[in-house]
Amino acid sequence: MLAALAGSVCHGEGPTPAAGAKGFDGDLADSLVRRQVDFGPRVPGTAAHDQALEWMTDYLRARADTVEQVPFTWVTTYGDTLHLTNVWARFRPGDSRRILLTAHWDTRPVAEEDTIGARRSQPIPGANDGASGVAVLLALAEALHAAPPGIGVDLLLTDGEDWGHKPNSLETVITDMLLGARHFAQTEGATYRPLYGILLDMVGEKGARFPEEAYSMQYAPEVVSRVWERAAELGYGETFPQVPGQAIVDDHVILNQAGIRTIDIIDFDYPPWHTSGDTPDKIGAESLDKVGEVVLSVIRHEAGQE
Repeated sequence: MLAALAGSVCHGEGPTPAAGAKGFDGDLADSLVRRQVDFGPRVPGTAAHDQALEWMTDYLRARADTVEQVPFTWVTTYGDTLHLTNVWARFRPGDSRRILLTAHWDTRPVAEEDTIGARRSQPIPGANDGASGVAVLLALAEALHAAPPGIGVDLLLTDGEDWGHKPNSLETVITDMLLGARHFAQTEGATYRPLYGILLDMVGEKGARFPEEAYSMQYAPEVVSRVWERAAELGYGETFPQVPGQAIVDDHVILNQAGIRTIDIIDFDYPPWHTSGDTPDKIGAESLDKVGEVVLSVIRHEAGQE
């Protein structure tokens, strides 16, 4: 994601967690975060990026009904040519009623927020900012393979979300970010119309909390209500508080501008954001499990399976 613009977060007690949606494995998701980080920073143009792409694709091909790599190129503001690839996995591809789930799989090539100057020009590990959302989607693919959904489900893993930066100052360059979402919107936005979309970004921090992100409320408030109410019914109201959150420039903004109603589940209150400290020790299987259970429950409920 790019930036927090405005908003507030409130704290309060919530109900005790209940059993939740059966079939999602938070421990599996946690291991999938670590597997991604083990490749190294997944920066476009690196061996780690290529290796992670093939691993993710193989993982999904063993579970989803159809899986496609969608390569594209982007010439940056500073003349770099990036070779990028979105991954598009589908369950029940022939079903007209669909839900889109998306997360970015690349990592930021600079750690401009690091307190240690020498580290700012180095790529981030991306345990939370990148790997956590992907891990939840991959673990959801496992759950949907074991118990197929009664509705179409699409998993979109976007590339190039976190690239844009000035070479010297490392300042964010917004036009060179959200690239996978931009490409998807340009190629599919005119015709692709799921019921709604859910973006997962920075969902793995221990003790994560997800207030209602402001752009999500602007573009698709009824989808926010649907998801946060499911979370409350599962006993996760404290993790998904129904309070105003920050406005975050993220992939969902691009998708909404293309007419694909999409919300963002994101915990932007994360001190290691865009630093070398974004490592797996900050990630909690419980946080991943809650997010996965909520999203899986939304799918099952939409399909009339619970």
